[in-house]
Amino acid sequence: MAKIEYPLPAQQNYGAALKAEGFATPLQDIGVQAARFLPKTVLPVIFLPGIMGSNLRMSAQRQQELGRSDNIAWRPDDLSALNVDIHANSPSRERQLRLDPLQTTVDIYDPSGPPDVSGDKRHANVELDSSLRFPMLSDDPPTATSPRTAVQKVRARGWGEVYFKSYGKLLQHLESRLNNTFFVGVLREEWRDVVGVDPQSWGAHPTPLQKALTEDELKEAVTGVWFPVYAFGYNWLQSNGDSAIVIAKRINKLMDEFIKLGYKCPRVIIVTHSMGGLVGRALVHPDYGNMQGKVLGIVHGVMPAIGAPAAYKRMRAGFEDSGILHGPEASIGAKVAGNFGDEVTAVLANAPGALELLPSEAYGNGWLRVMYKGCELDSWPKKGDPYNEIYKLRGKWYALLREEWINPSGLARKRGGGTFKRTCDYLDGAQNFHRKIANTFDLNSYAHYGADLARRSFGEVVWKIDEHCVDPTGWQDWPILDENRQGTLELVRWVPRGENRAFRYIAGVPKPIHATILPAAEPGDQTVPMKSADHQLNSGIFKGVFRQVGYEHQDSYKDPRAIASTLYSIVRIAQEARFKCFI
Repeated sequence: MAKIEYPLPAQQNYGAALKAEGFATPLQDIGVQAARFLPKTVLPVIFLPGIMGSNLRMSAQRQQELGRSDNIAWRPDDLSALNVDIHANSPSRERQLRLDPLQTTVDIYDPSGPPDVSGDKRHANVELDSSLRFPMLSDDPPTATSPRTAVQKVRARGWGEVYFKSYGKLLQHLESRLNNTFFVGVLREEWRDVVGVDPQSWGAHPTPLQKALTEDELKEAVTGVWFPVYAFGYNWLQSNGDSAIVIAKRINKLMDEFIKLGYKCPRVIIVTHSMGGLVGRALVHPDYGNMQGKVLGIVHGVMPAIGAPAAYKRMRAGFEDSGILHGPEASIGAKVAGNFGDEVTAVLANAPGALELLPSEAYGNGWLRVMYKGCELDSWPKKGDPYNEIYKLRGKWYALLREEWINPSGLARKRGGGTFKRTCDYLDGAQNFHRKIANTFDLNSYAHYGADLARRSFGEVVWKIDEHCVDPTGWQDWPILDENRQGTLELVRWVPRGENRAFRYIAGVPKPIHATILPAAEPGDQTVPMKSADHQLNSGIFKGVFRQVGYEHQDSYKDPRAIASTLYSIVRIAQEARFKCFI
């Protein structure tokens, strides 16, 4: 048998699989060209990243106001755009202006534009691992009209829109594995980490019971189906409901394009990370994406299903430098939003999407606590309303918002500047969004998330008043004298002075009185506590839930257990297409 020298790329042509393309070679070249034909049925896999996982560009107006030579607002893969001057040491004013939801859009690949603005140079973050097989993705032959490389093809699928260092491993594994299952009827060796493996080895919860995937089940699910993998970024500063509307339009356009080319494209499969899970849920809600009839199933990774108290903690005390990552990629959250509360508030208080990560009503009461000498002085919310009891509370040192941190740019509201009222309006929108999607899950959903005792998360936020404080009477009204913006306050006691309230130090009381946020204490992934993620398990809706250990939130999709459980879940979802006679 002649050696195949030229494996030709599978072409997405009009008429679907009816056309193949080769190229002429000199007579002395006897290498065999092997044509590939794409299956007639397409089940696109759409990946939705988490907060800070989509690359953003700023408007020309904002670029001019900041005096920037480029329009990059957020691109974590581009270390030149993440240098000390631009991000790590940028003042709160610049963070607010650069990451303004009203002046930013997703940084989408457009090779017809300037290479360094929208083309290959801007999207050079995408690289393909040569150790993986990409049978449906190869360079076009040199004789093709406007030939494209495999990397350019995946950039066109949106891979460059997302934080590739965090998500690239997953995207490549999904593309390689789902389209590369059997060879001459024999299961490929790389599938041995999924097929025949007890799902409990990836943390599968016994309810509902997950059975090992068999070779026959895999073959039945994937035969005659093409699984092209896409990544759709979204503006994570805007409401997740608005993002779902935009994503739905992109998915509908994609499906229409496949159908016009002669393919069957009955539905899509959604894979999400963190905040992307909220977008995915809104995607199948009739008031937002309204795609419940076009989504075959959703795989949710590390989703804060009912919010995360870490959002409160970070707006008061900044992002954590976890020490898990090292080098220029470390502490991405801190670089984009800041190590200090004022830096984070300048961005998140002006971002509807970020505020939707705060604990919802479904999170329950009592997750914000004040302690003194081992006793709880008080806790909130009390009436199941964190929006009014915590987030919009004014004049209390334990409230979410320091009003002077909201608008460090000083811009007037009509020019995009923040106000306390506007943030409260955004919080009202967050409450409405939370209520709408509270019970919205696709009926063919799977989830995996961290439940790791070694990766503590904020299941609650606890302020501890120093024990050397002699008398905590009136603690609710103590004013803030100073703070380090990383979770330690210097408070003083109010005392009456005539008819006016003023403050001074009380004789014999150590000065100052400190209140400090205690470290995270609940199992999780260092961001999402198990309590929030477990809402998916407790819903009784999910077809499979995997409680896992060993990874940090942002890098969860680099973990082999997370990847294996995702592949398993996608195959189970694809089986539904057979069951519903879509294929």
